[in-house]
Amino acid sequence: MLRIIVFLGPSLDQASAAKILAAEYRPLAKRGDILVAVADGADIIGLIDGVFHQDCAVAHREILVAVKSGITVVGASSMGALRAAEMDTLGMTGIGRIYHMYKDGTITSDDEVALVFDPVSGYALSEPLINIRCTLKKAEGAGIITPTAHAALLGAARSVFYPQRTYPKIAAVAGEAIDAATKERFLAFAAATPADQKREDAIAALEYIRDLAEKSASHHEQQFRE
Repeated sequence: MLRIIVFLGPSLDQASAAKILAAEYRPLAKRGDILVAVADGADIIGLIDGVFHQDCAVAHREILVAVKSGITVVGASSMGALRAAEMDTLGMTGIGRIYHMYKDGTITSDDEVALVFDPVSGYALSEPLINIRCTLKKAEGAGIITPTAHAALLGAARSVFYPQRTYPKIAAVAGEAIDAATKERFLAFAAATPADQKREDAIAALEYIRDLAEKSASHHEQQFRE
């Protein structure tokens, strides 16, 4: 049976993750944690969440060590998406919309996926910029905001330091660029139906790993029968 180790934090709660993929879930990855997973005999490593500013981030070198050891390394959603976009040509597998946005240069900064969260509950205390982007696009598509309001809100979001990013905060920072009725309409929309691209990509990565593991198990079973 394959040993699967997944580094997961605020992108997706562990209870939901476990329903998708039976794996050994570890907290957000920091520098050296991938090497520990290699030493622990991982066959597949899922890198979803990792530290950015709280500690030293996962190094490219340790991912390369894992890949060269024959381990499948899958990245998505947060730190995983960022590292996969940088290392997919060296053997890392990237999954999801955020990975593709980093890959094609639509987004470039690590603060697109950074947030602050309660270390005990894992509850997010700020909104990652990538989710704000997707919510704004969704709101414009639904006719909640105009392209002009979209641009003003996105500009406001980008100007706010990532630990302070919330929908009420960016609406306030946008100031008189957006009328009060539009702000109220957008905030109601964001509260009721916000986009959570990080969660969606984390789920996609776990589903990919699950399917990969099932194919591997089926292949080994067929070889055994032969």
